[in-house]
Amino acid sequence: MIVRALKALLFLLVVAAHALAGAEPPASPPASPPISRPLLADFTHTAWTALDGAPVGVTKFAQGPDGWLWIATPTGLYRYDGVRFDRTDKVHGHPLQSSNIMALTTTPDGAMWVGYRVGGIAVFRKDGSRTYMEGDGVQPVGVMHLEAAPDGAIWAAMRDGVAVLAPGARRFAYLREEAGLPTRGVFQVLFARDGTTWVGTNSGAYFRRPGETRFTHAWPRKALVWLCEGPDGTIWGNDFERGYHRVRTAPPPAGQPAAPAFAGIGMLFDRRGTMWVTHADSLERKVSPNAAGRPDQFLSPLNGITGPILGAIFQDREGNLWIGTSGGIDRLRPNRLHTVPVATPLEYPVLVAGPAGDMWVGDYARDLWRYGPDGRIAREVPGAITASYTAPDGTLWLGGMEGVLRRDPDGTLAAIPFPGGVKTYRVHAMQQDREGALWASFNLGTGVHKLVGGQWVKSGGLRDIPELLTTAMARDGAGALWMAHVRSQVTVVDGANVRRLGPAQGLDLGTVLTLHFDSKAGSGAMWAGGENGVALYRNGRFTALHGERQERFRGVSGIVRMPDGDLWLHGADGLYRVPAARLDGWLNNGAAVDFERFDARDGMQGHATQLRPVPSLRRSRDGLLWYATTGSVGTIDPAAIPRNPLAPPVDITGIVADGQPHAIASHAIAGHAIATRALDLPRGTRNLQVDFTALSLSIPERVRLRYRLVGLDRGWQDAAGRRQANYTNLAPGSYRFEVIASNEDNLWNMEGAALEIGIPPTFVQSIWFKLLLVAATLLLLYVAYAVRIRYLTRLMQERLHERLTERTRIARTLHDTLLQSMQSLLLSFDAHSRYLPEGTVERTRLDQTLDLAERLLMEGRDQIMVLRESAAPEILELTLGQYGKGLASHAPHAFDMKVTGTPRPLRPDVHEELYAIAREALFNASRYAHATRIELDLGYGATAFVMRIRDNGQGLEEPVAMAGHRPGHWGLVGMRERAGVIGATLEIDSKPGAGTAITVSVPARKAY
Repeated sequence: MIVRALKALLFLLVVAAHALAGAEPPASPPASPPISRPLLADFTHTAWTALDGAPVGVTKFAQGPDGWLWIATPTGLYRYDGVRFDRTDKVHGHPLQSSNIMALTTTPDGAMWVGYRVGGIAVFRKDGSRTYMEGDGVQPVGVMHLEAAPDGAIWAAMRDGVAVLAPGARRFAYLREEAGLPTRGVFQVLFARDGTTWVGTNSGAYFRRPGETRFTHAWPRKALVWLCEGPDGTIWGNDFERGYHRVRTAPPPAGQPAAPAFAGIGMLFDRRGTMWVTHADSLERKVSPNAAGRPDQFLSPLNGITGPILGAIFQDREGNLWIGTSGGIDRLRPNRLHTVPVATPLEYPVLVAGPAGDMWVGDYARDLWRYGPDGRIAREVPGAITASYTAPDGTLWLGGMEGVLRRDPDGTLAAIPFPGGVKTYRVHAMQQDREGALWASFNLGTGVHKLVGGQWVKSGGLRDIPELLTTAMARDGAGALWMAHVRSQVTVVDGANVRRLGPAQGLDLGTVLTLHFDSKAGSGAMWAGGENGVALYRNGRFTALHGERQERFRGVSGIVRMPDGDLWLHGADGLYRVPAARLDGWLNNGAAVDFERFDARDGMQGHATQLRPVPSLRRSRDGLLWYATTGSVGTIDPAAIPRNPLAPPVDITGIVADGQPHAIASHAIAGHAIATRALDLPRGTRNLQVDFTALSLSIPERVRLRYRLVGLDRGWQDAAGRRQANYTNLAPGSYRFEVIASNEDNLWNMEGAALEIGIPPTFVQSIWFKLLLVAATLLLLYVAYAVRIRYLTRLMQERLHERLTERTRIARTLHDTLLQSMQSLLLSFDAHSRYLPEGTVERTRLDQTLDLAERLLMEGRDQIMVLRESAAPEILELTLGQYGKGLASHAPHAFDMKVTGTPRPLRPDVHEELYAIAREALFNASRYAHATRIELDLGYGATAFVMRIRDNGQGLEEPVAMAGHRPGHWGLVGMRERAGVIGATLEIDSKPGAGTAITVSVPARKAY
């Protein structure tokens, strides 16, 4: 019973597996190289469990051209973008038939094929989907595996046989017994590189070579599933009993047992040809099919795998390995940094430049060894060390625990005791000066010592060398000795001269950890790395190096300038590469430098040492960079850094407008290389949230995204680690949301993704409402203007009336008092003059005086008439009416005025000339016509303004009427001239004894 249960468990494990899961083998796979490094020295392991939202019990992985990682489980379909696992009931907007999914694959055209455990096969494309059921040739049984053939056909491994959908066909067709295949228990289909088709069943493996019509039963003839093809063409198969066999097309030699080559329940060959084997609770990188498993090649519960019962295994398009377990999902990402394997853990490793340009490694607890990238090669010097210096002639100076060792190029060792007082301390830094004397510092922090004639001399006998901890030493291009200290202090010893540099020269690094002479930046250029960053000394000052995105390069204890000009820094936050071109830009104009950082995500274990041993970064003769952390040593080849050549696909995943989610439709937009989505939002939408992502699965933390809303944003916005954009107070209109992204190697997908967004206006936001609002505003302004004008006109009329009333009162008073008194006085004098005889001198003089007084009286009367005139002639009918009434009050005639039409303001110049003409005509009619009635007509017409003055007097004399003026008088002439100035016509109609009519007509366009 137990055996049967165990077999059933293994059967389920195999069913849940996927041989290649869509990973295409290389066209010409290389031979798998011997593996001597630990698995986790070459890969970074990341684990996600249900607590992280990851699915469990994965049956298949798949990845299409769009970059999404699709994950099938018995409880639903998931997708992963590098940041978040999302369970989905739809693919490209089309619903799944069931959540219990067993088979999953993608095709190069972007289609995704899904096989349900309860029967049925579905295909999903962006433009639609289809589910194949009984009517389409698919029986209602479990679909175990789906595979796309090289010719485009879809092969399905079913519980009841193999079903094939030929290219262009609309139905699946089964390969029955006549094809040589069993009709039950089919688990897998494999298309080998040589064109052979393999089928794995619970009764064995079957193969069909190109050109054949029937399948042949392969050996061993026992259950063989989870078939895999090795780099050499070998087909491997699992026997349901935790054993892997070489599958053969010919029977084995007689008597040879069908024994498995090694244990395992699942297999995958990655694109480099490396064999990966799954076990019940672990993943193994198989060094050799014939070799026993090595503990350091396993990912197991001992080093953090998410759980037992390993199911699907898959390699994505970026080279990452994905493993599904009963507890979650594990990923192995190839490291860019190579951790050097060691027999026992290192304690504060020291990087020593070997005499031949190779790399030697020692530490605080063991001997000094010569190393290669794959580990130690040979012991060179016994004993632990804390610091070193390699002289140009190959002599090594090593700071040991008891003293300083000198190793000559021939291997001879000589011990030099520590100076007195520092025997229990450790060497911090060593350096020879230009004369070849060795300087050393100790962690006592009381200055430095110089070895002279086999004896140590404190401070080399020089004054002004500070009593501070000296952390590092170096020589510049002129041979001067530089010493780094704490508190942002540097000492330069040049022969007998000692120079101190510090904050006054721009140095602000805290504890200075390392010094590096840079001949490319000048003979006196010296880099300094410290707690607070990196600075370059040249031209008498230190200048701090600043990176983009506010990078400070803190805690740098190793600096190397490469022959190609690149600058490498090893600090507290990782290993940095500053490209030569960017560094030159900083040297020339101080621009912040772009950089590349390698850290724990790239395989670094620990961080750069922050006190000793230093430097923590060196370059070996072969061009490799070696870095040391507090417990490990690693390398990177600057000339062959593993790069991700795939720009990340970009997708817009969701839209939320005013708190409501909206589905996004897809369609092609002319002129765009990619499909552009379109979405019309509800009227009046004000707030918008756009969710987007970039499909880079290797190091998604380093993916950079930029977005913009064309129509609002002036330029690209940096997402700053977010995958969401928010906009508020949007106006109606058409917008285009665009997003682009780069991978960890700054390779940008400039096509990105786009979404056309339309926000229709509400009525109050429409152009019609705005026009209506403008019209209403103009109407209100006009009404306000009219009301104001009416008010001002009334106010002016009232004030003018008051003014005219006052002037009339004054004129009346003067007339009734002064003029009447003068008239009475004249009458009295005239009466008295008659008593004088005519012709006498007295009578003549008195008559002359009376004539003069009469003229003065007439002038006074004229002035009274002027006083009665309006001081503000803007209202023509009012002023002329007052003037006419004033004339009538001093003459024996009546005055009448009539106004027709709606009074309108006249142009100022027209008003002035008409007023002058009317006053002259009224005055002449009153003074000379001897009329009994004078009439004034003012007509405000639509085509013309007409003014007519009529009297019933004696009329003009015939010569005057014909000449148009009276000789010696210019009144009529002046009226004609005034009419001509304003473009008016003046007509005089007069007959002797029948009165006179003067008509002035002004066209409307000139009058108003």
